[in-house]
Amino acid sequence: MNDASARRLPESAPGRVYVWELPVRVTHWAIFLSVVVLCVTGTYIGRPFSAGGATTDRFVMGIMKVVHFYAAIVFDVALAARIGWMFFGNRYACWDQFIPLTRERWRGFVKTTKFYCFLRHSFPETIGLNPMLGLLFVGIFALELLMAATGFALYSVLAPIGSPMRVFRFLVPILGGLQDARWTHHVGMWLLITLVLAHIIAVVVISVAQRSDMIGSIFSGYKLIVDRQDGERDNG
Repeated sequence: MNDASARRLPESAPGRVYVWELPVRVTHWAIFLSVVVLCVTGTYIGRPFSAGGATTDRFVMGIMKVVHFYAAIVFDVALAARIGWMFFGNRYACWDQFIPLTRERWRGFVKTTKFYCFLRHSFPETIGLNPMLGLLFVGIFALELLMAATGFALYSVLAPIGSPMRVFRFLVPILGGLQDARWTHHVGMWLLITLVLAHIIAVVVISVAQRSDMIGSIFSGYKLIVDRQDGERDNG
């Protein structure tokens, strides 16, 4: 099956469907990889563990801060691009795939919840994000925005005179002061790690339950839709 026929494939038919567009895949991996780098470098900045002398400690800390700063730039740009693509991408990238506003999406949410609670034998198949995973992403995006805000606030205090980053100093009192902003940034990192792990587990479960190669789809963009005989396909 070529790419053109896959794009025209009806959702009720089995086959490969082009779900995740290139901007979705690029921003997804840019955010994930930058979060990994930010967590590693941020942990060191908050609690240095270098075994060297004073000069070595300063050298390692300087490298960690520079890497943290550039990873934060990648993170912020990718996050802004992904949120923007919710209004310009295809139906699977649209913002209404994250918030269940329709009756159909709420029914899908209930069915998915029943599956995870062992009250339903089969997983309700969806082509894009299932409603539960969509809500999980709402939490992830909200936390990522909070991490970006606290990061801007913390850096604005250290930014040199003339730096455009000093404009974000107004966030410091809004976040309760510098110490509260630092505490929120630290706790937010662990919450984000928890949500990312929950996302990975959910994707593995969905990929196995649906036999849809959901893991591979975030690389290729194409999701395998299996022809089911039980009549339980839920589009949305």
